[in-house]
Amino acid sequence: MVTIRSMYNIKHAFEPALIIAEIGTAHDGSFDKAKKLVNAAIEAGADCIKFQWVYADEILHPNTGFVTLPSGNISLYNRFKELEVEPVFFYKIKEYIHSKQKLFCCSPFGIKSLRELFALKPDYIKIASPELNHYPLLKELVRLELSTQERIPVIISSGVSTLSDIKKTLQILNPIIQHNTNSLSLLHCITSYPAPEIEYNLSLIPALKKQFNIPIGVSDHSLDPYLIPVLSIACGAHIIEKHITLSNEDTGLDDPVALNKKNFKKMVTAVRRAEIIEREALFSDCFDRFGKETVEKIIGNGKKKLAKSEKAHYGRTNRSIHVMNNMKAGSVITKNDIAVLRTEKNLKPGMSPEYFESLFGNILNKDISAGQGLLLDDIFEKQTKEES
Repeated sequence: MVTIRSMYNIKHAFEPALIIAEIGTAHDGSFDKAKKLVNAAIEAGADCIKFQWVYADEILHPNTGFVTLPSGNISLYNRFKELEVEPVFFYKIKEYIHSKQKLFCCSPFGIKSLRELFALKPDYIKIASPELNHYPLLKELVRLELSTQERIPVIISSGVSTLSDIKKTLQILNPIIQHNTNSLSLLHCITSYPAPEIEYNLSLIPALKKQFNIPIGVSDHSLDPYLIPVLSIACGAHIIEKHITLSNEDTGLDDPVALNKKNFKKMVTAVRRAEIIEREALFSDCFDRFGKETVEKIIGNGKKKLAKSEKAHYGRTNRSIHVMNNMKAGSVITKNDIAVLRTEKNLKPGMSPEYFESLFGNILNKDISAGQGLLLDDIFEKQTKEES
């Protein structure tokens, strides 16, 4: 088991960590606001600035339910529709970020956004935690990467996942890293907003590094600008990702748990200091600041399992197969009838996306309403009807 004492053998960081400022969709569709967020991230010391390429239909069914925002309850699907922008938005923001000598990263959420993003040639492609099991997306990413000599580095996040989920994903993505293990990085993450610091189990960083032999980092959804980022560096993280906002009072989906520019800068300063001091001194500083018991809980035991705060999200935040329209018993399933979506609020989760293509041509044995997850018990296999 990884322990704090064993980490004292790591005298300094492997190299300066890549610090990613996650803007996501906090721009609200405004290019001017996007530029302000980029400027804030740069002034705060970020190395890389990340956006999300959103098409609502790639993420949710319209019947998924509502989210509570400062403006009241709003359809989560409609909220994502409001955040859609034309591809030129990302071309311009990438150009602006590069003009400031910083790196551009972006997350796609489906095949369409992935292909458009890949054509843009970002510095990094980020696969968010809910898409860790979006197997059609991952397979298309491999196809695109292998179609060009200039590979785009991929960062994949692992919130609300099991070790088995991670292994399956990395097996699909293995062709990307066959000739360069640095072309794929994995972020430990807790899919909870905000995420409780004591659940982070940061000794997973060296444990996952040892098991998979790829760079490991942390996508941090906790509120403190110091605690998780600094302890992540102490555990050997190569990447620190954290949301940034102009104001925690803004209406973005992630604004309440993001860092403002002042606190993001505090985080960057703390991380850069942590990278150059000896580990024993760094842990001693954290013990004094936060208490030894708290730090030891955060370090954890290095065993990958769902955090308590994210257990309820498993199977709902990540992907499963859903029916797009009302369908009657006896209907033959076609590609247009089903999609790989997040379940989220009030729908029933479906079966794993790994079965997506194998379902075409199967026959429903019951009526299913639009948006609901499709389960194995809901279908006759093709040969069943043919034989009858």
